Amino acid sequence: MGLKIGIVGLPNVGKSTLFNALLKRQQALVANYPFATIEPNVGIVEVPDERLTVLAKLSQSVKVVPATVEFVDIAGLVAGAATGAGLGNKFLTHIRDVDVILQVLRDFKDSEIVKEGSVDPKTDYEVIETELILKDLETVVKVRDNKELKTKEMEKKRGVVEKLFEGLNAGKPARAILEGTDDWELARDLGLLTMKKEIKVFNVSEDDSRLREEMGENLYICAKIESELSSLSAEDAQLFMTDLGIKESGLDKLIRKAYEALGLISFLTTGVTESRAWTIENGTKAPQAAAVIHTDFEKKFIKAKVCAYEEFVSFGGWKEAAEKGKVRFEGKDYVMKDGDVVEFMIGS
Repeated sequence: MGLKIGIVGLPNVGKSTLFNALLKRQQALVANYPFATIEPNVGIVEVPDERLTVLAKLSQSVKVVPATVEFVDIAGLVAGAATGAGLGNKFLTHIRDVDVILQVLRDFKDSEIVKEGSVDPKTDYEVIETELILKDLETVVKVRDNKELKTKEMEKKRGVVEKLFEGLNAGKPARAILEGTDDWELARDLGLLTMKKEIKVFNVSEDDSRLREEMGENLYICAKIESELSSLSAEDAQLFMTDLGIKESGLDKLIRKAYEALGLISFLTTGVTESRAWTIENGTKAPQAAAVIHTDFEKKFIKAKVCAYEEFVSFGGWKEAAEKGKVRFEGKDYVMKDGDVVEFMIGS
């Protein structure tokens, strides 16, 4: 499965600068005027995973294939976007396709960068959230007026739609309205924007002390620093971060946060051909994990040969780990763990 993150925010808050830094190439147009991004720019970024390098060396793999994240740089939204202001509806539609909404909030001071509608992080967040809520309300109203919803068979669904209608009208996002209830599945097919997981990223100045804090509920990233890091070799980038007192790049923090928000983990496969990371939801059982490699593997699944990454590396591979009793053969009910090194036994 792929992870798709939509970068949203008001114009000129640093979305495209961050996007370019993440891609390590200038794929998006960065300009000091509103709506520099018109079509959503899309890019694939590798998920940093040092375990693959270790496995590749151990297995003498020809290539390394990391898991990937797809970033979508969506044009700046403004107040009134839900009713077509700015480039409104067009970009709200692009958000429907992403798994996580990454809201970039301007928290730096630079008189040379035009503040197009930006006031402060709290107010800016509320502007974007309001537009998403209004768009969801428009969706819910259409569903609410649908004759099919008024049948007896749709009574439960109708109740959920009414709850969403009232909550959205009161200015609450769908995720808050549905939190702690059993209504989530009934609402899933509505495609509501405010049901999506979200991450707040505060784009701060280079000297902001929050860059050096451990990752908490919010992320603090300096898009300008990330842009500089993207132009350096891995060794020079590490030296630069050390000089700044930063332990890891904003990209690493962001991807970890996105995996955490969606409850994603990675299992690993390794051999002479390749060492590779595969993304699955936490709680996935072995046959469904095998299906990520190939859809036929789920129905032809026999068992999985599994070893924890640390033990696989510590003992030097499958043969040695097996001799130490660290390799297990798991069946259809086995729940995959992050860092499992796996070989799936598949029938014909």
